[in-house]
Amino acid sequence: MGLSTEDFDFQLPEELIAQTPLKDRASSRLLVVDKETGEMQDKHFYEIIDELNAGDALVMNDTKVLPARLYGEKPDTGGHLEVLLLTNLEGDTWETLIKPAKRAKVGTKISFGDGRLTAVVKEELEHGGRIIEFSYEGIFLEVLESLGEMPLPPYIHERLEDPDRYQTVYAKDPGSAAAPTAGLHFTKELLKKIEEKGVKLVYLTLHVGLGTFRPVSVEDVDNHQMHSEFYSLSKESAGILNEVRASGKRIVAVGTTSIRTLETIGSKFGGEIKADSGWTDIFIYPGYEFKVVDAFSTNFHLPKSTLVMLVSAFAGRELVLTAYQHAIEEGYRFFSFGDAMFVK
Repeated sequence: MGLSTEDFDFQLPEELIAQTPLKDRASSRLLVVDKETGEMQDKHFYEIIDELNAGDALVMNDTKVLPARLYGEKPDTGGHLEVLLLTNLEGDTWETLIKPAKRAKVGTKISFGDGRLTAVVKEELEHGGRIIEFSYEGIFLEVLESLGEMPLPPYIHERLEDPDRYQTVYAKDPGSAAAPTAGLHFTKELLKKIEEKGVKLVYLTLHVGLGTFRPVSVEDVDNHQMHSEFYSLSKESAGILNEVRASGKRIVAVGTTSIRTLETIGSKFGGEIKADSGWTDIFIYPGYEFKVVDAFSTNFHLPKSTLVMLVSAFAGRELVLTAYQHAIEEGYRFFSFGDAMFVK
C-alpha cells in the first residue's frame, strides 16, 4: 500500500476560505518556502520579484475562463436546467454537467436566452455528465459571452462583482472551466517590473477542467485517475525555455497547471522541452521526479486534493503540511481568491 489520501488531510477553518478577491491583486500575501532548508518567510506577493533572478523564465498559463455556466429551459415543459460547459470535444459538441441531470435524458432539447442558443442531449455520462450539441447563429464565443456566467468554484458563495477578477491579466485563449488561480496575483505593472529585471516571461496554455477541484475519492493515492486537459506549448516558448536552461538559470512555473504542462512535455520527451500540444492526465504525487520545473508559485489548496499532492511531490509532504499549518495559524487566505506560496 502506497500513500493514503488521509496523508494529505488537514483541518482548515471555514473562515480562511477567501470569498472575495482583494482589490489590489499583488497585495495578497506570499509564503516563501525553501525546500532544502525548510525555512519559511512571510511576505507580500509583489515581493515575488525578489525571488526571481535575471535570466530565469517565469512560465504562465494564458488560458481564459469561459463564461461556462448557462441557465436554460426545456421548451416542451418549461423545466429549468443549469448547464456547465466542461470540454469542447469537437465543433459544437461539448462535455457538460447538467443539474438536475434526471431531467436531461438523451434527445432532450434545451433553450437558452429565448432560443438564441439551443442544445440537444446526445449522450449520458456518469455523475450528471452529458454530451450535448449546440445550435446558434453567429459566433459561439460571442453568444456565450452574452448568455453565460462565470463558473466560480463550489466553495465560493459570494457573487463576483467584477468577472475580470476571475481572469489573469494575461488571459487570452478561451477554453477553461476554472481560472489558473496562481496567476490572479499578477498585475501588468508587476509583470513589467519582473521583465525589466531580466526575467523572461513565457506563456503556455492548459485549459483547466473542473476535475482540478475534485477531492481524491480513492483511499490509495496510486489508484486515483486524473481527468484529461488540453495543453499546448509553442515553438517560441520552448525555444526560450531551452535557452534559459542552457544558461543554467531556473524555470519558474506559475501555478499547478503550468507545472503539469511542463512536466507532461518533460516526461514525454525524456526530460527535453519541445513544442507540443495534446491531452494530459498527468498525476504528480510524492515519488515523482521533476524533469523541468525548478521553482513555482501556487495558491493554498483543498485538503486531500491532487494539488496538495503535487506540491508535496516537489517539497516533501511533511514540509508542505508544516507550511500549511503555519499559513493557517497566520490567517492566510485559502483557495482561488486566497494568498500564495512560493516554493524553491
